[in-house]
Amino acid sequence: MKLFYTPGTCSLVAHILLHETGLPCTLERVDLASHRTAAGEDFRALNPKGYVPLLQLDDGQLLSEGPVIAQYLCERAGRHDLLPASGDPARYRVLEWQAYISSELHKSFSPLFNPALDESAKALLRTALLHKFAWLAERLGERAYLCGERFTLADAYLFTVARWGALVGLDLSGLAPLQRYLAGIGELPSVRAALAAEGLQP
Repeated sequence: MKLFYTPGTCSLVAHILLHETGLPCTLERVDLASHRTAAGEDFRALNPKGYVPLLQLDDGQLLSEGPVIAQYLCERAGRHDLLPASGDPARYRVLEWQAYISSELHKSFSPLFNPALDESAKALLRTALLHKFAWLAERLGERAYLCGERFTLADAYLFTVARWGALVGLDLSGLAPLQRYLAGIGELPSVRAALAAEGLQP
């Protein structure tokens, strides 16, 4: 397999899961400004959507959309700790968090990265996003992971998305349960390895 990624973006989720599962995979960096891969290919010819992650499977097929790639990797590795098996009620709790992070957090960040958007509009968006993170922090409480005692693909996703706060002026420092949670996730070997490989951590 080959993962097309850009450091710090949502492709970090797949990168973390690759380290977590130990699945063999090569990496190819994508410059989203020029839409060129490290090998010089036009990335839009591979993924007309124009964004990462993109996973090339062993047979050459291409799989896009981060949450789907995350599910594919966990199921291919047979890691029911990361994503419980179909029919297990615990699976749907993981996917419930995955859906919330995707629709309510991830997409709420997107306009904050747009330099053309008015600052007053961004302030309103930050306030709304902070409320969502405050609710999440309350739900976390003292738990180490979103779904209790085990790290799942949803934790890789939340860790990745929450890191964007520092890039868009969203101050999450007052949410103690979230800060404790992020510090713990950041110490996991798979997370540290992915961050180091992307040049995001010494």
